[in-house]
Amino acid sequence: TILIHDADNLGLSQLYQLRGRVGRSNRTSYAFFMYKRNKMLKEIAEKRLAAIKEFTELGSGFKIAMRDLEIRGAGNLLGARQHGHMEAVGYDLYCKMLNEAVKALKGEGEEVQFETTIDIRISAFIPPKYIPNEVHKLDIYKRIAGIETEEESEEMLEELIDRFGEPPKSVQNLLLIARLKAQAHHVYVTEILQKDHTVKFVLYEKAKIDPGKIPRFVEKFKNALSFLSDNKSPCFLYRINGNTKVKSDKVLEVIRKVLDEAEQLLG
Repeated sequence: TILIHDADNLGLSQLYQLRGRVGRSNRTSYAFFMYKRNKMLKEIAEKRLAAIKEFTELGSGFKIAMRDLEIRGAGNLLGARQHGHMEAVGYDLYCKMLNEAVKALKGEGEEVQFETTIDIRISAFIPPKYIPNEVHKLDIYKRIAGIETEEESEEMLEELIDRFGEPPKSVQNLLLIARLKAQAHHVYVTEILQKDHTVKFVLYEKAKIDPGKIPRFVEKFKNALSFLSDNKSPCFLYRINGNTKVKSDKVLEVIRKVLDEAEQLLG
């Protein structure tokens, strides 16, 4: 048994290491973290004590480190100063900002920032019967949204099959949309919009494409594709022949084909 007096004055990593001084054999051991009665604890001290109470299972070191990072703030990792709080921007945005800072220091140049959206008539979602747990479902949505390559999509599909079984059509569509979105972003497409028999591909206004390659690109689709440049954001319009309702599989086929060929436009 170990007794820690005035535990509110110690850091989270210190508390975790002190707790690790007992319980190293097959005998049950105890660690008591104490503070003065009726003492008004600071918010950070309460968070530290709550974390050491929450993470008690084996292998909690990583979780403790992450919680300590959230409480204290990561600071300026690339400079001499250590300040700031990561929770002010969120962990994902923090990692993105850190990656951009590293690239800037390496002289790789600033990455062009724009969002890509896809709005087509297709069922692409995770049904409640497939993943009932909302926490798991949100995590899968987030990870699917971050898919950038074919390999990542295949790995995600394999994990879904392993954890939840064969995915329904709507989940397969979701994975496909994620891949197409990443591919569209690569060729500077900011929006893919379906309206009846027309699919619109809106280009980023500062897209790094070769204008001289556009005529040959359009000719490959035999009058089905046209290019409009009279507005601020140039775009391509693809007309799907037929009078009946366009099936979603046909729309996906058109989008994939246009994006595959659009690789040749990159300067």
